[in-house]
Amino acid sequence: MRIRKQALGTRNICGAKIEQRRKAIGMKQKDLLTQLQIKGIDLNASGLSKLEGQLRSVNDYELVAIAETLGVTINWLLGKED
Repeated sequence: MRIRKQALGTRNICGAKIEQRRKAIGMKQKDLLTQLQIKGIDLNASGLSKLEGQLRSVNDYELVAIAETLGVTINWLLGKED
């Protein structure tokens, strides 16, 4: 597992939670990307890495698909619930 070299950015508030959940369920980035592509979300590895590092903004339709794929609520991703 690679350790993030760069500090988290400020472009979104859900990136760290996405990475946390993805790792907690043992999902690799490429697996998440595959599941998102099935849902019609065209995101590449660099984009996901930047999203998780909070260096890229996230669109509302991406957030919905990510929450569904990771089995969490949007509110959880936004830090509004435990």
